[in-house]
Amino acid sequence: MHTHSSRLLIVMASVVVSTLIRAAAAQGPPPPRRVGTEFGFAVFQERCMNCHGNPDAPQKAPEPATLRQMTPEAILDALTSGVMRVQGQGLSDEERRQVAESLSGRPLGTGTDGDASNMPNRCATNPPLTSPALGPSWNGWGVDLANSRFQTAKAAGLSAVDVPKLTLKWAFGYPNGVSALGQPTVVSGRVFAGADTGYVYSLDAASGCVYWSYKTKAGIRSAMSVGAIAGRGATKYAAYVGDLKGNVYALDARTGSLLWTGHPEEHFTARVTGAPTLYNGRLFVPISSWEEFSAASLDYPCCTSRGSVAAFDASTGKQLWKTYVVPEDPQPVRKNSKGVQLWAPAGGSVWNSPTVDPRRRMVYFGTGDATTAPAAKTSDAVMAVDIETGKVKWSYQAFPNDSYLVGCDQNRTDNCPVVQGPDLDIPASPILKTLRDGRRLLLVSTKPGDVIALDPDRDGAVMWKTNVGHAPNTDTKEGALASFRDFGIMWGGAADEEHAYFGLSGGAVVAIALATGERRWLRTLAPEGKRVSYTAAVSVIPGVLFVGGNDGSLNALSTGDGRTLWTFDTARQFATVNKVQARGGALSVPGPTVVGGMLFIPSGYGIVGGSTGNVLLAFAAR
Repeated sequence: MHTHSSRLLIVMASVVVSTLIRAAAAQGPPPPRRVGTEFGFAVFQERCMNCHGNPDAPQKAPEPATLRQMTPEAILDALTSGVMRVQGQGLSDEERRQVAESLSGRPLGTGTDGDASNMPNRCATNPPLTSPALGPSWNGWGVDLANSRFQTAKAAGLSAVDVPKLTLKWAFGYPNGVSALGQPTVVSGRVFAGADTGYVYSLDAASGCVYWSYKTKAGIRSAMSVGAIAGRGATKYAAYVGDLKGNVYALDARTGSLLWTGHPEEHFTARVTGAPTLYNGRLFVPISSWEEFSAASLDYPCCTSRGSVAAFDASTGKQLWKTYVVPEDPQPVRKNSKGVQLWAPAGGSVWNSPTVDPRRRMVYFGTGDATTAPAAKTSDAVMAVDIETGKVKWSYQAFPNDSYLVGCDQNRTDNCPVVQGPDLDIPASPILKTLRDGRRLLLVSTKPGDVIALDPDRDGAVMWKTNVGHAPNTDTKEGALASFRDFGIMWGGAADEEHAYFGLSGGAVVAIALATGERRWLRTLAPEGKRVSYTAAVSVIPGVLFVGGNDGSLNALSTGDGRTLWTFDTARQFATVNKVQARGGALSVPGPTVVGGMLFIPSGYGIVGGSTGNVLLAFAAR
């Protein structure tokens, strides 16, 4: 980070959880509702930053970094009856709660309620883990280093014949949780999952009993990776996870004790939203940001946050390298009409889990839009970096000149890019596949519904490009936005030996041929007259595609023609093994993990539309 930008950093705690209106002390979640703008951060930025973080303020106020270390209860007390009560009088009760949660990165009431020691379903014993490399598993985001999200028949333990027999085996409720964010990892017969409250849990896959919990410093949105660790005494295996304050943790996979922690990016808006990828003793951590939210405000010195990927020694926690999406340090460019200094270049968040190519010794990842103009050529792109050094080997830009700030479409300010958006990040992990003829391709999916096959052995040369909805002219802003409404792809597809499968924003699911990009079938899944988005990551086993909708529906389709084999409504209340009040909601980002004859999915990701929830569900065939 450029030294001049350090005092410009602002608090951007877990705006995922700060968007959600909660009852301050309720054990269960609030009624399901639609989630809108991240109001907590907006209120702080617009009403508080004239003092906090402002070096020219007449009276010295605590820096945003200091506020971030406080609990939500302490911040709320300060605004209600403490030293900030005068300023807090200008805010509504709801705004004070939202500010408290935004700054702290936690929901109110999550002090110790989520600890496993308080739960009635503690596992009776905690035997040593078997090797995660042995036996069936779904480890990390995409089940393999290639992020294919394809589970073999042997590892899945389920066939197309078994799927219609799936029934709910157990449900686990996240105490005080509001939005179920983290996709579960399943290895060695154990489930590893994180909650928006900041708690990480290890559960028995068969029964849902809880082995341990660990409380991180902020909410968990990503999946975890589990693997061998060296030099840690009796500890053989570690679980690796990142939180929404940009921290990275290595936890003893058997006991949950902390082994090491890292903080690869000092910018206050940094967060880990994609799963860390573990390979050969190295952990590759993606760094994203929410700086673009309300950076259009004239009180904000936009913009200095840059997306990156950092590599750690998985055993020691030593950071080995970090590669920024935007390589240049932000520099002062001009002042806006309020005299606030503006900076550039910035942007390029990495929302997805890196893909590893052992043959080429490369790491691949998708990048987000720029927040300043002109947009860097590595924004809205796929980047390939050297696995040893992080040096950029090549990049492919799917959509150029995309500079975007939230709010600039409706309320333009001096901070806004001259040309706004259209906000066409690449949210999904690239998929690395080898075709039957030996050719390899790196499959990239985009928000407008374009799927692009790049050649990883020829520096990302384009092999083919297709739009899954046959939408015309997606290279223009207007055409891309029109296509996104009906055929947009967000959090990822899956690929078997012959085809790739994607859920679409407009209510359909599609299959395309890997070799050519030709569309094989398109199935409209949403009920007639109902708008349902299928932007959650999909998962595949031989013959069966699993896809979730933001209406809470979990669907199993035939990979041959898209016909429905099984469906289950997760948007409802559940009795849980840990006796926590819980309900499901939207399935919008995490996909199902299928392993050992069972299917696991969190329900209630309401951040991008749909109802919230706080439950992890486990299914098995009757």
